[in-house]
Amino acid sequence: MAGPTLPASAFKNPAVALSGVVDYNMYVSFRQQFDNASNLELVVIELATLGGDPEVARMMGEDVRFASEMEPARRFVFLGKAAIYSAGTTFMSFFARENRYLTRGSRLMIHERKLSKQLMIDGPLTTCLATVQATLNEIECSIAIQNEGFQNLVLGSSVALDEVLKRAPSNWYLEAQEAKRLGLIEAVL
Repeated sequence: MAGPTLPASAFKNPAVALSGVVDYNMYVSFRQQFDNASNLELVVIELATLGGDPEVARMMGEDVRFASEMEPARRFVFLGKAAIYSAGTTFMSFFARENRYLTRGSRLMIHERKLSKQLMIDGPLTTCLATVQATLNEIECSIAIQNEGFQNLVLGSSVALDEVLKRAPSNWYLEAQEAKRLGLIEAVL
């Protein structure tokens, strides 16, 4: 449920407070806090992170998306503090634009997914071809998932997907006020 801009006092005691690397440990903490907030109509989820595993960010985001759809009377709000980099921005993209807030001076960082892999080609040619094709499939699928996240991020903003695709390869940093001006978030606190 999206709603009107919230007063700063609504963010005083977030139901879910996360910081550090987006990883499976963060996911466990997220789920415990998220489940403990099941009786709240307004659930503020605070995050500060230099990044981490984008698939874990997507898992947390899917939990928020699912809860939002199953319980439309509840409002799930993102509060980014200080640094919301990489996987943190991926997580933020799962919230409706009207439910995204950043603290003053915070920075978002948007970049492409990265892959570090050595491709060993050794054996019968058909096996070699299958190995190369499997890696190509992995890359193409990762690009599609990445671009879905970028599309969610820019939905309702003045930023075109092409702009993100142009800037993401070189790490696009956005200060909170710029993110607000571009319509990526609702407000700066």
